[in-house]
Amino acid sequence: MGEQKNAPAQDINQLLKIRREKLAELQEAGNDPFTITKYDVTHHSQDIKDQFDTLEGQSVSLAGRIMSKRVMGKASFCNIQDLKGNIQSYVARDSIGEEPYKAFKKMDIGDIVGLKGEVFKTKTGEISIHASEVTLLSKSLQILPEKFHGLTNTDIRYRQRYVDLIMNQDVKDTFIKRSQILASIRKYLAKEGFMEVETPMLVANAGGAAARPFETHFNALDEDLKLRISLELYLKRLIVGGLERVYEIGRVFRNEGLDTRHNPEFTLMELYQAYTDYNGMMDLTENLYRFVAQEVLGTTTIVYNGIEMDLGKPFERITMVDAVKKYSGVDFNEIHTLEEARAAAKAHNIAYEERHGKGDILNLFFEEFVEEHLIQPTFVCDHPIEISPLTKKKPENPEYVERFEFFMNGWEMANAYSELNDPIDQRERFKAQEAQLAQGDEEANTTDEDFLNALEIGMPPTGGIGFGIDRMCMLLTDSQAIRDVLLFPTMKSLDK
Repeated sequence: MGEQKNAPAQDINQLLKIRREKLAELQEAGNDPFTITKYDVTHHSQDIKDQFDTLEGQSVSLAGRIMSKRVMGKASFCNIQDLKGNIQSYVARDSIGEEPYKAFKKMDIGDIVGLKGEVFKTKTGEISIHASEVTLLSKSLQILPEKFHGLTNTDIRYRQRYVDLIMNQDVKDTFIKRSQILASIRKYLAKEGFMEVETPMLVANAGGAAARPFETHFNALDEDLKLRISLELYLKRLIVGGLERVYEIGRVFRNEGLDTRHNPEFTLMELYQAYTDYNGMMDLTENLYRFVAQEVLGTTTIVYNGIEMDLGKPFERITMVDAVKKYSGVDFNEIHTLEEARAAAKAHNIAYEERHGKGDILNLFFEEFVEEHLIQPTFVCDHPIEISPLTKKKPENPEYVERFEFFMNGWEMANAYSELNDPIDQRERFKAQEAQLAQGDEEANTTDEDFLNALEIGMPPTGGIGFGIDRMCMLLTDSQAIRDVLLFPTMKSLDK
């Protein structure tokens, strides 16, 4: 690995030049690695280690990247890294032939090779491959980061994820786990009779959430369109159409800031089930989280940032009013007017806007005093109607709605409703949203006439929920930032 050690810029340029010269030599000799189209792989590195007892003395072939190389005259060692890990290979001149050995000695760290040979164990007990053939499959023209210092600059790690995946095994493990999380979600929902669907990303009306959309222009129709901010309104149309259990896992886009838990494009899962309510969604959430943790981690106890969270116990259920009372001492059951709510906000240094109603102020109290305490799995239920424009009212208390947010680690992990299916009520709520939009709320929804038409056709009582998949992946992989579970997170342009 000596070629990489903190070499000054002119040395790096010289090393890059040498790699290109090596490639030119290979091409002139008719050995251009880039003309090779396939290589037959029989085993991966970890498979060989796991199955050593049956593979010892057997011939195998694998392919991967040279990560280290030690040349010692007539015999050398190299380490090959593939999808599942890495394995040592012993490469001797007498085993592969004089000319192929000369070619091997010229190979560089980062080159991709195919290797055939016999499985054996060295004197020190390391499972290895005694090579009988080494084939250069791709020439690396760049230089990998120095092995012992690794790739630690987070900005470069996110911009050049392909290098990050090569240099940091734990990063690769995180993304393998992410794939397993998605697969186990689909497995659970298939078992429960849900159907996976796809709905438009480019929409005329971006509704279903409080968020500012990205806007674009469709030249062929000369129409302005938006990127979806949620999956809700199209999935509900499918419930109207008689598809009783539907879900979608897909990217949504919100024209908002970047931080450790927010990226402008992220993965959302929404699902809708006819003939159930938000209590049914609580049961589904609890069972789904348990199932996924058990499938992917082999346990229902997860540890994030040193904090243990138990998915095996029944999840706590508490109303928003009771949660605010518990952590702030303010009881909104005793607050009956907007003036009283504003007075309570002033007394507790909660900043509110003129347009905020009593329910908005309750929510501000919740955000200020409660969220950070919700570490163990907790359902916070019965939100004020002002912040829930698509949710059924509680029949016994119409200031509140049948909604819950699911919290873990102080984060909102999911948001669920007994869905509003009254088209007359829905139209009034859209009107209220339009009024907020007119007052400068860029996150307010606009009226969606086709969606109202669907509700007029008739939607059954329905439970619906939206899950933040990226946050779920963060918790289950102990990742500190959303960028650590997004293969290619949004980054500021280097030209700026």
